[in-house]
Amino acid sequence: MADPIDFYFDFASPYGYFASLRIDELARAHGCRVTWHPILLGAIFKVTGMKPNLEQPLRGEYLSHDVGRIARLIGAPFTLPDSAPVNGVAASRAFYWLADDQPEQAKALARALYHAHFAEGRDIGPADTVAEIAVQALAGAVGDRAAVLAALGNPTVKDRLRAETEQAVARGVFGSPFVLVGNEPFWGWDRLDMVDRWLSNGGW
Repeated sequence: MADPIDFYFDFASPYGYFASLRIDELARAHGCRVTWHPILLGAIFKVTGMKPNLEQPLRGEYLSHDVGRIARLIGAPFTLPDSAPVNGVAASRAFYWLADDQPEQAKALARALYHAHFAEGRDIGPADTVAEIAVQALAGAVGDRAAVLAALGNPTVKDRLRAETEQAVARGVFGSPFVLVGNEPFWGWDRLDMVDRWLSNGGW
C-alpha cells in the first residue's frame, strides 16, 4: 500500500493555496490517502527565527510578483489580499472542529476559506467571516453561525490546533505547503512534481 500523504499548510500562505488545488488529485492518481493539517506558521517561526515572507525585504517583493505568475501559469483565480499575511487561527480551528467526524467537509471548508481569501481577496482572519463562509459553503453540515462561533471558542478545538502545530514542528515542518510522504519531506508548491515522481518510482 502506498505511503500516506500529510499535507501541512497555513491559511496565510498563497503557496499553500496553490498546493491545495492539486494535492488530492495527485494523491488519487497514486492510490494514496492524504490528510490535511492546517498549522500556524507564526508559532513555527518562533522555533526557526523566520518571519512572514511579505515582511522580509526583497523576498516580500519577489513573493508578490511570483504568486501572480504562478496563478497565471496554472489558471487559478488569484487576488493578493490587503489583509495578507492573514491570521489563520479562526480558519484553522474551524477545520479541526470538523476534521475527525467530517473530514471531507473539513477539506471543503478549507478550500472555501482559501478561495475566499486568495481568489476573492477577503480577510478570513475574523471569526465572524470564517463562520459566514462555513455556513455558506457547508449549508446544514455545520449548523448556524452561532454554532460555528461557539466551536471556535471550544477549548478542545483550541488545544487540537496547538497540538497539530507542535506535532508539525516535531516532524520537521517549517513552511507552507509542506508535504510528507511517509517520513519523506517536501517543502513548497514547486515540489509537488517531485512528490508525483517520488510516488511513481517508489523513491529514488
